[in-house]
Amino acid sequence: MIRKRDLLAATAATAFGTVAASYRSARAQADRPGIVGAFETAEAAFVFGLPIVMNYAVMYEYVIDRKSSQFKAPFNTIWNDAQVFTWRDTAIPTPNSDTPYSLAWLDLRAEPIVLSVPDVPAGRYFSVMICDGNTYNVGYIGSRATGQGAGSWLVVGPVWQGPTPPGIKGVIRSTTWFALAAYRTQLFGPDDIANVAAVQRGYTVEPLSAFLHQPAPPPAPDIHWPRIDAELAKRHFFDYLAFALQFNAPQPNEAAIRAQLATIGITGTGAALPASLVDRLELTAGAVEGERKVEAAVAAAGVAMNGWRVTPIPGSPEAYNGDWTLRAVAAKAGIYGNSTEEATYPFTRHDVTGGELDGSKGRYTLTFGPNQLPPVNAFWSVTMYHGGNQLLVQNPIDRYLINAPMLPQMKRNADGGVTIYIQKDDPGEAQRSNWLPAPNGPIYLVMRLYWPRTEPPSLLPIGQGAWQPPGVVRVS
Repeated sequence: MIRKRDLLAATAATAFGTVAASYRSARAQADRPGIVGAFETAEAAFVFGLPIVMNYAVMYEYVIDRKSSQFKAPFNTIWNDAQVFTWRDTAIPTPNSDTPYSLAWLDLRAEPIVLSVPDVPAGRYFSVMICDGNTYNVGYIGSRATGQGAGSWLVVGPVWQGPTPPGIKGVIRSTTWFALAAYRTQLFGPDDIANVAAVQRGYTVEPLSAFLHQPAPPPAPDIHWPRIDAELAKRHFFDYLAFALQFNAPQPNEAAIRAQLATIGITGTGAALPASLVDRLELTAGAVEGERKVEAAVAAAGVAMNGWRVTPIPGSPEAYNGDWTLRAVAAKAGIYGNSTEEATYPFTRHDVTGGELDGSKGRYTLTFGPNQLPPVNAFWSVTMYHGGNQLLVQNPIDRYLINAPMLPQMKRNADGGVTIYIQKDDPGEAQRSNWLPAPNGPIYLVMRLYWPRTEPPSLLPIGQGAWQPPGVVRVS
């Protein structure tokens, strides 16, 4: 779930810090790295900081900048959207368009926040993913994790201590002072939206003091939030990292990288990044290499399967275990993605022969054979994105995906399988029910398997399971 595609693709060629005149005299400090050292540190800082800056950019658009077209609601206030994302939603690359969202950005500085969910009817998948400012998935509530029943969970900040309050089923600890609660509620079709809205009305977000009917503690101090957009993120990447890092409590496995960042002035205190003209050149050069490495890692991530790639998303801090490149890859490929056990995401830009998918140059099919539909406990989908920006594609029938709930309206093949027609032009009445409209340009396809099965045949463990996504075939 982040900055716009321009931020995801933010080339560090222009990512450098602001000038601080007072810093010129500090060039003589013994712990200041030389040109080579600063280059290497900037590279490491870019890889480490990319998810953090991306997260700040989305948070700024969604809950801070009230003039933003993407503004949702203030901190600690739930925002329900009884519709799915469309091509008009541009803040988050690769948005999910098959589960209406509810979002709540949590400020945990003054006190913990209580998330409560209602009883959700059996058969309707829902999940609440708590993702912190490091883009770690620190906890889940919902069908897979806790079942369909009602309950309340406490989300706490990095240093909160205390017994579990009465009425609370569990405690979820964020590694940062700000966190996102992202709710996904399954939609079965256009005529089901009222039922989704009814579930959404049962989601509540409130401070612990309100939940316990006690006086509220003093409010946290106000923050001067630096404005961010795609262009500013390109030019001032390291300034935003220096600012945002103050809200991310140091983790034990971050000692080495934080010490390295401090040598170029990123202290984790929120202090402005010092940088002379020479420093900016060093940071720019190192960040360019960091971006190149992340791009290469995204392209090579995961396991190749019939033209698709399937990448495990560790999700939790423990599962990432300090692998900053893997964390950056997960954010770049699709920030706020679910952990693998919650959802698995095969993705591709290529057909089964390795040719690049392009709606301006070809037509394609994707066929699931009989008894070969994606193996899931909840449901699956195949979503179309423009390959240039990873956003949903405007089209004449407002269809952005094909998913399991649509199967009854789709035409089956003679053997019982189903073929999806991937092309920019309407294929005609006979095939329209199975049409996934493509852009007039590069194509990026993402398959989502919600609550993937673990029993055979399964996609899991990735690279070892018996099921694989079928290849996309170009129509001659």
